[in-house]
Amino acid sequence: MTSAALHTRRRAVAIDDVARPKPAPAEVERLFADAEPAPPQANPADRRGPFRPQTLISTRSRLHGETIARSFQAIDAGVIMILTWVVFDFANPTGVLASPIVAVAPAFAPALMLIVGLAAFRTYSFRAREAMGRQLLKLCGAFAVSGAIVGVLIWSANAPQGLALWAAIAFITTYLLHLAWRVSVSRMRASGRLTPTIVIVGANKTAERLIATALERRDIAVLGVFDDRRGRAPGNIGGVPVLGGIDDLLSHRIMPYVDRVVISVTSTAQDRIRAMVDRLRVLPNEVTLLIDVEGEPGHAAVMSRLADMPLAQVSGFRPDQNRALVKRIQDLVIGMLALIIAAPVMAIVALAVKLESPGPIFFRQRRHGFNNEDIVVWKFRSMSHARRDDKAERQISADDDRVTRVGHFIRRTSLDELPQILNVLAGEMSLVGPRPHAPTTKTGSVESSALVAEYAHRHRMKPGMTGWAAIKGSRGAMDTPEKVRRRVALDIEYIERQSFWLDLYIMLMTLPCLLGDRHTAR
Repeated sequence: MTSAALHTRRRAVAIDDVARPKPAPAEVERLFADAEPAPPQANPADRRGPFRPQTLISTRSRLHGETIARSFQAIDAGVIMILTWVVFDFANPTGVLASPIVAVAPAFAPALMLIVGLAAFRTYSFRAREAMGRQLLKLCGAFAVSGAIVGVLIWSANAPQGLALWAAIAFITTYLLHLAWRVSVSRMRASGRLTPTIVIVGANKTAERLIATALERRDIAVLGVFDDRRGRAPGNIGGVPVLGGIDDLLSHRIMPYVDRVVISVTSTAQDRIRAMVDRLRVLPNEVTLLIDVEGEPGHAAVMSRLADMPLAQVSGFRPDQNRALVKRIQDLVIGMLALIIAAPVMAIVALAVKLESPGPIFFRQRRHGFNNEDIVVWKFRSMSHARRDDKAERQISADDDRVTRVGHFIRRTSLDELPQILNVLAGEMSLVGPRPHAPTTKTGSVESSALVAEYAHRHRMKPGMTGWAAIKGSRGAMDTPEKVRRRVALDIEYIERQSFWLDLYIMLMTLPCLLGDRHTAR
């Protein structure tokens, strides 16, 4: 079997900048608890291994280096262009606006080349172990590219007035900006928001070398190792604890905080690889292969770039960060407008709920979010408070005697879902996506998640207030296995097709579909 090819995304991350950790919170200790009880004399901190994250950041909240770098680049470009305008407007008696284009263009040419040079010299990589002197050399290289244009302008006698003043101010401003970016990146690393986390499947020499490399470079955080051969597996590898077998991994509470599952196997164990891949397909996490390439050229580079780019992907959804950014902006803009428009209606519904029956106005329930993360979803209370179903063990039915009169109306019109706009603005949900289900939702006497192997695949995207399944008629209770399978199939279809325009179409079609559906129990 050939070695897995690596590509470079240049997302530099490290834990070196983190201050010496204090004792971890009880919640972190609980998440790192082994499937089998640790010996009474064991130190709980040892179960977390040498990476010792003080706080765990969910994959939903993790920042992406590429997005951060592009944000810095956009700010730099805006500042440089504004600075160029101000300097040359000040130096030119007629002003920039009153000058002909032929006179203005030479003034902006060095600025454009500076923006290009900053990207070409990789000044936005901000590698953890990179000295500030090297960063300064990169900036000088970018200015050298810009300076070449300045030299051409001077040689051709077309140099605009104020060129020297612009060069001095632009260099100082850009240097100060990059100092600020460097500090920001260090703080994001220290908080764990820029540190990718992995767990390893396979307690072997390949895993040992990977952990040793990670400890040396501090590019990734290895939270644990899982291996079915517990009898032969040691208690830890390189200090990283062996937390159980694959069955333990599938249900482990740490998985919402794991960016990637890495299968570490030897190249000869093809049957074992296939068996592992089949068992891990049910996870929403990205699953990749790290093949034993010891002795092959480039082995060190393959190991060291694990934090920058996935290896051979065999399962899981690899999100498009540009698309994710657009979707988040869409949620914030439309969500804020929706909250403003819906505020009067929400106030009326809240008053009606409070006046009709005793109990709180809102109903809060734990549901699965992105990557199986537990989130608290808000709704207007539609049931009698004394008969509420916090765990969704009994699905809604027509003429359900638990539902109040106001509850029937707001459920039929989906007004009970309006408070979820707050979940959207908080980043826990999206306007469009698979509907969030409670972890213990049952279809008959069986948990719905047990009926479809790909059930967790619908958690590869944030849950939504509405979705593709909703406008395709898959709404309300999933009281038969066929309904569960259809819901999951539609949700996965949406995840594979998701786009800005598809989201707008779904939002526009939601209200007509809801008003036209008088048969679904909601």
